[in-house]
Amino acid sequence: MKKQTKIWLSAGALVAATAAVSKYSSKNAPLETVPDVDLDRYQGRWYEIARFPKRFEKGCHCVFAEYTKHPKGHVEVYNYCREGGPTGKEDTAKGKAFPVEGSNNSKLKVQFFWPFRGDYWILELDPDYQHALVGSPDRESLWVLSRTPQLDEPAYNRLVQAARQKGFPVEKLMLTDQSCYG
Repeated sequence: MKKQTKIWLSAGALVAATAAVSKYSSKNAPLETVPDVDLDRYQGRWYEIARFPKRFEKGCHCVFAEYTKHPKGHVEVYNYCREGGPTGKEDTAKGKAFPVEGSNNSKLKVQFFWPFRGDYWILELDPDYQHALVGSPDRESLWVLSRTPQLDEPAYNRLVQAARQKGFPVEKLMLTDQSCYG
């Protein structure tokens, strides 16, 4: 197993474990997700437009995730990045996401390293499934995702404003370098 993949898996396990034992912040209202998600429409490639800094993504450029619905009901997850820059070495991680019962697929538990699972809550979703805001209920993780490597500024600003209204410290958002996609 590649060193960087081990780091991603270890870091992912650490994030998941932290999320599993942490209490939700009492200063924020309960975090609302979208009412429902059609996993058939959600599957496919999502480019990371912005994120909160995470150790397991340090130095990552050209980041995307590929989601594939599995016949048994879970979602296969494939994460990709280039280390250090747009021409850097490719790094990948594979995992699974499991819909949380009663959430209409808007809440998932993502697992890259057994037995640890982290929260993946879909907070905003374009009606055409073209961009999304994903985070965790402790508000420590946040991603802006798009079906294309770039997201127009008005859409990005709407997602950031939605995150702010939900109590996320949006000043921590960092834009992802997607220059390798043109």
